[in-house]
Amino acid sequence: MARSLPKVVTLTDKAAARMKGIMSKADENFIGVRIGVKNGGCAGMEYVMDYAEAAEPLDEVVEDNGITILIDPKAILFLLGTEIDYVTEKLSSRFVFNNPNQTDACGCGESVTIIPATGSVTDSIAD
Repeated sequence: MARSLPKVVTLTDKAAARMKGIMSKADENFIGVRIGVKNGGCAGMEYVMDYAEAAEPLDEVVEDNGITILIDPKAILFLLGTEIDYVTEKLSSRFVFNNPNQTDACGCGESVTIIPATGSVTDSIAD
């Protein structure tokens, strides 16, 4: 019997509820949310999040908490094990990436340093 692989990312209930709310007010009918990373900022990388209109052939597709998440294959090792939350503070609300691969962040919080996940997929399954 084959074991299922762990999800690359997961969503808290708050993050999923906020994503559903945002998507329900969108002018277009999107299939989900596209999440990834890009080079930028003073710490080296930035998380990116956008509406997903269609899946690309090599996208990792994750269904979590009622949301379809599409992940660029180049971002998978940087995001492996990430939990996305939505926090509301006194003067702001935002999505927060709780990423075990993140080693540093800049002072303004706009960029992060991320190292690719180590070990093999079978190591992740055994945990």
